[in-house]
Amino acid sequence: MAAKTLDLEGAKSAKIGVIEDADYGRQAVHDVVVAMRANRRSGSANTKTRGEVAATGKKPFRQKGTGRARQGGNASPIHRGGGVAFGPRPRDYSKKVTKATKRLAFSKALSSRIAEGDVLTVADFSIADGKTKSFAKEVGSLAPEAKRVLIVGNDFSNETFLAGRNVQSAQLISAHEVNTEQLLHYRKIIVVEGALETLAARTSN
Repeated sequence: MAAKTLDLEGAKSAKIGVIEDADYGRQAVHDVVVAMRANRRSGSANTKTRGEVAATGKKPFRQKGTGRARQGGNASPIHRGGGVAFGPRPRDYSKKVTKATKRLAFSKALSSRIAEGDVLTVADFSIADGKTKSFAKEVGSLAPEAKRVLIVGNDFSNETFLAGRNVQSAQLISAHEVNTEQLLHYRKIIVVEGALETLAARTSN
């Protein structure tokens, strides 16, 4: 199968919402990528307070008469094995962006990659024998100099997924699921012609 470069005119013919203004949508791309990366953070750092550590509730010594400062228990942060004062607690790093911002960022990222000549189209992409060697050979023939390749289609056969699952430099993904960060990450983007309609629907206002 042969691949051809998708230019801006071809994208318009496919009814993809192309953004030709160099500045319009750049902030949306930034906001969406930052939000996606922040949403992957677990925020699981945690320390126990004095109320959570396993310690006896018994007073270490009597209240009065010792000349020492009064102590109510051994869980205080000043004691070894006690709780931590002002330590990290589980937190939510997630950020929210509107649907309109996501759509604008996706359109801007796709438009930029098309304008740079990094988007290729093929009539079909399938590996009948399900072999990794065949998958790598096919991707190499379509994008010979690209170190990272994203292949976008509406649907792929089980054999094709099986062939590509161990190729770290390439990824198969549905046109319904591909996101802004992926469009920016890969050096070349191969789009199966049947998926152009889906991308057009995702970029239309």
